[in-house]
Amino acid sequence: MPELPEVEALAEFLREHAVGAVVGRVDVAALSVLKTFDPPITALQGRDVTGAARFGKHLALDCSGLWLVTHLSRGGWLRWTDNPSAAPPKPGKGPLALRVHFFTPEGATPAFDLTEAGTKKRLAVWLVHDPREVEGIARLGPDALAVTEPEFAALLSTTSARIKNALVDQSLLAGVGNAYSDEILHTAKISPFATSRTLPEDQVHVLYDAMRSVLTDAVDRSLGQDAARLKGEKRSGMRVHARTGLPCPVCGDTVREVSFAEKSFQYCATCQTGGKVLADRRMSRLLK
Repeated sequence: MPELPEVEALAEFLREHAVGAVVGRVDVAALSVLKTFDPPITALQGRDVTGAARFGKHLALDCSGLWLVTHLSRGGWLRWTDNPSAAPPKPGKGPLALRVHFFTPEGATPAFDLTEAGTKKRLAVWLVHDPREVEGIARLGPDALAVTEPEFAALLSTTSARIKNALVDQSLLAGVGNAYSDEILHTAKISPFATSRTLPEDQVHVLYDAMRSVLTDAVDRSLGQDAARLKGEKRSGMRVHARTGLPCPVCGDTVREVSFAEKSFQYCATCQTGGKVLADRRMSRLLK
């Protein structure tokens, strides 16, 4: 799933490539992607693109007061093309969900596609007058790169959730997902199963610094990248996430995994849990 660094990079990409253009035709290839109907998606046509923004993990395009907001979910992505097909896409064919055409001041006619891989279609698009009309944006907690350390400590004190769950709770803290929470906890050398409320003050400080450094570094690496390269850039920067079975780059121990129904997380036992291997509930059930 695209998280804060990738969505921020996509927003910056749209600021550079789409702002100043005029929206042309909007092709809807999957009706299920639209979560609003008033105003209609056709209301975008002919509007100037005046800005692009990120709200947590939501990406938004400001079209003269109408906001096209999307949440890319687990399998979604934005693909930019300078030479889009002139023919409207056939609904229900392939990963394409939505295509937005543009006319630039230079006379070019680029477009971006919102696509979604896999069979579970969760990519969502809203057309609203105010981004806060989107429920997921209205309930966001403070942004992970804007929150101060005292605010961060106060947020953690309000929940007894495991720290892994607290970091990815968008109503508590906006922008961090499964991948970067793994990286943040590994950098801070904190167990994913630590309890948020009882985390010692010195560990809260270390965790805050780790969150800032991991996210800032990822944003710095992502900004300026072509949209098509961002996924690879994200993977290349990971030290434990999605690296099950590989050696930890810090200590050399094997990176381990805990799996749930549809999710998993990775960690290093030597760096984070004092050598203790956390129970993998999926494997435990299989062994019974």
